[in-house]
Amino acid sequence: MGKITGFLEYDRKDEAYTPVEERVKNFKEFTKPLKEKAIREQGARCMDCGIPFCHSGCPLGNLIPDFNDAVYRGKWKKATEILHSTNNFPEFTGRLCPAPCEEACVLGINADPVSIENIEKNIAEMAFKEGWITAEPPETRTGKSVAVVGSGPAGLAAAQQLNRAGHLVTVFERDEKPGGLLRYGIPDFKMEKHIIDRRLQYLEEEGITFKCGVNVGKDVKTDSLLKDFDAVVLCGGATVRRPLPIKGADLKGVVQAMDFLAQNNRRVDGQKDLGESILASDKDVVVIGGGDTGSDCIGTSFRQGATSVTNFEILGKPPTGRPEDQPWPFWPMRLRTSSSHKEGAERVFSISTKEFIGDKDGNLKGLITVNVEWERKSGERPVLKEIKGTEKEWKCELALLALGFTGSETTMADQLGLEMDPRTNIKASVSDYATNIPGVFVAGDQRRGQSLIVWAISEGRQAAHHVDTYLMGKSNLPLKGEGDLPRI
Repeated sequence: MGKITGFLEYDRKDEAYTPVEERVKNFKEFTKPLKEKAIREQGARCMDCGIPFCHSGCPLGNLIPDFNDAVYRGKWKKATEILHSTNNFPEFTGRLCPAPCEEACVLGINADPVSIENIEKNIAEMAFKEGWITAEPPETRTGKSVAVVGSGPAGLAAAQQLNRAGHLVTVFERDEKPGGLLRYGIPDFKMEKHIIDRRLQYLEEEGITFKCGVNVGKDVKTDSLLKDFDAVVLCGGATVRRPLPIKGADLKGVVQAMDFLAQNNRRVDGQKDLGESILASDKDVVVIGGGDTGSDCIGTSFRQGATSVTNFEILGKPPTGRPEDQPWPFWPMRLRTSSSHKEGAERVFSISTKEFIGDKDGNLKGLITVNVEWERKSGERPVLKEIKGTEKEWKCELALLALGFTGSETTMADQLGLEMDPRTNIKASVSDYATNIPGVFVAGDQRRGQSLIVWAISEGRQAAHHVDTYLMGKSNLPLKGEGDLPRI
């Protein structure tokens, strides 16, 4: 695929960033797109590798060599058809996916992998620019109705696929606008929200109904959906945040990361009634947790005018290269430095927070940490041990807890009598995504636990196939990697 000798002729090129001192002044996206010629050269780097392991790295089964080849040859409309055949929302994944496909790229064994994610983003943007993406409502309706609960990437993907099959789809969302964490978790500097609205316009024109500000389980009893709809697909997120149960955790200034990020996104959107402000302005900020959410908190804090931002990670500092025990094509746990880290954050590894310190009025003013190490024995789980004499006090007026999620809320499951796993995920097999209650299906984080956007879209697509089969006895909706009818 691509140019046979392209990987020998062209080096990898990534989008440039607006300088830090400029980009932290606002919440706009700050990447500088490559010229079309450069993007086509990046597509040319895709090798004729025989077995494209990028397929196994991609949860959606995207036909990566095929669209790379089309881009190299300048056949952008064909690339659009190929990409959309397996991915409903490449404009999301092209911005936000950590690109496991690139870690599985054959070229990546001994060189820089193909820049698959950026190519995907540019295909999507070219398609919107040229007007190739339009609303395509189904030609006929089945008379069946489906309720989709949750409008994150899993819910949106399930809704679009089921609508394509001819079912009448209603999406329930408890927030004021659709998008889930795409809208109220991901900062605008990573994806501006008009990108979501642009796609939602077509979903609505295709016949999907969105009911926002409706908290299923509270405003509407979950079991009533079974009476009003022929099937229900639960696509809520893994929203139960992991706490940090140490002394001082109740101080003002100790804040869950998603509360901080969601409020800021609403502020950027121009909303006024935000409740008590959570702002990093003129504060020494400590972000506890080294994942993507922690990185988002760092970038947001700098844009709000934080005095300093320090990032704590309880794990040891990973290597910059691929660890020996995580060989290609598996996803490696190596040091990843985000654009937000590069904006001036201090990163501290192998550190654990022991106590939050407050002033007489209950406001956070500092915290105490200790260095830690992980003791590893063959065949046993690593054991965390504190290193004596390493206690340290840090100045801190805002501590953001980016510690991940422990599962989904149980209200809907309790009302329906759904079986749960030990992590409060709703039980359902990938063989059919069906729960123990007939007609109720589940997909995304609510089924598999906290995961990636690309996995959510994949699960939404797969669940839609099985819901369609349940309603109609068979389904023409694709399973992973099969591709869909051309929809551009």
